Amino acid sequence: MVDLPAPRTPRGYALALVCLGNICRSPMAHVVLAHKLAAAGLASQVAVASSGTGDWHIGEKMDHRAAESLAHHGYDPTVHRAQQFVGDWFTRYDAILVMDAGNRRDVLRLTPADGDRERVLLFRAFDPEAGDDLDVPDPWYGDQRGFEAVLQIIERTTDELVTRLADP
Repeated sequence: MVDLPAPRTPRGYALALVCLGNICRSPMAHVVLAHKLAAAGLASQVAVASSGTGDWHIGEKMDHRAAESLAHHGYDPTVHRAQQFVGDWFTRYDAILVMDAGNRRDVLRLTPADGDRERVLLFRAFDPEAGDDLDVPDPWYGDQRGFEAVLQIIERTTDELVTRLADP
């Protein structure tokens, strides 16, 4: 597993979660991570946001299957609205956690000349069960089982992230 980059400022930590359209994986991770940070008493110390590399879902709610999986497991998916990743996120966030290698390539293409490329990490690099497969599968083309499987990955990974953020 990799380490989280050091915070840019001593006042807290900011994490960005990025996928393709910001309607499935990254908003699911955002909701779960925010929930777990609050439960650990870290919500005021760690800011979380999510976005997509594409612009076709801006302003939309989370995919209904993603929202259904989250709600079934006690999370609140209702506040999410999709937004697009933009270059100034490199200076706003301490770590940019992408859902797969394609998202990583897309984000790195937007890196400013003075950008901190080592702050762009695969989200699943923090999954204790990931093995060699560090991509979070995109469940959008599948059925509800795919969303449930992604939620399991997200929960394991966010548990590890919360542990690391609680004890840097």
